[in-house]
Amino acid sequence: MKINAPFVEKILTKFIKEELSKFHFSRGILGLSGGLDSTVCAFLASKALDPDNVLCLIMPYGDTYGRDIDDAQDVVRFLGIRSKVINIAPMVDSYFKGHPTDNKILIGNKMARERMSILYDHSARESALILGTSNKTELLLGYGTIHGDMACAISPLGDLYKTQIRELAQYMGVPEKILKKAPTAGLWEGQTDEGELGLTYENVDRLLYQMVDKRRTADEVIAEGFKKEMVERVIALVKNSEFKRKLPPIVKISDRTVGHDFLFPYDREK
Repeated sequence: MKINAPFVEKILTKFIKEELSKFHFSRGILGLSGGLDSTVCAFLASKALDPDNVLCLIMPYGDTYGRDIDDAQDVVRFLGIRSKVINIAPMVDSYFKGHPTDNKILIGNKMARERMSILYDHSARESALILGTSNKTELLLGYGTIHGDMACAISPLGDLYKTQIRELAQYMGVPEKILKKAPTAGLWEGQTDEGELGLTYENVDRLLYQMVDKRRTADEVIAEGFKKEMVERVIALVKNSEFKRKLPPIVKISDRTVGHDFLFPYDREK
């Protein structure tokens, strides 16, 4: 699973620059949480684009996550890119005042979608495309909020497992305090990815790499030492989250249906 970090950095920065230019955009925008993935995305964007053309939105819920906000602002200062801090608490609290719940997942999903709603508003204001910060592990497991943190215009990190992103981050000079930070979606205080999943990224990445990239069967990876319970759970997570990785299916009625027959590329010759 080792990556050639200099080569990956070159590919991803070129990807960001070229994909934006194909649609006649020169600016990129992303949500910066102070965590590893969004920090790496900010580093890549600052290399691909002029720093003035990168806008990071830091969107805390109240003052609950002070350390993360400080870390995000440190990244902004280090890279010399633009940023705005927007507190999402008034919008989220207003909604749940009328529709109360104690369910942390529902509240967390609303927070993720509120952040994305703000990102898309500023995307239009800035004429900037949204850079996604979801990694391959999250996409495969469905560990993300559909139309929330999983929404974006382009996904620079989508083919890198979490452990590979950490390797890339070390090469790019991401601050040690962010490298060592426990991964979290920032949905509630004390929430961590590994705690919620009940899986470590190191173990689940090794398993996903074998089953997805190497196309090994469940029986084969179990024979190699992976626990049967873990294999079955990961397979179920991947299968049950398939809808999050696809555009909504369209039933075919006409001769040319979007997504089936009408695949008109942006660079098709006139």
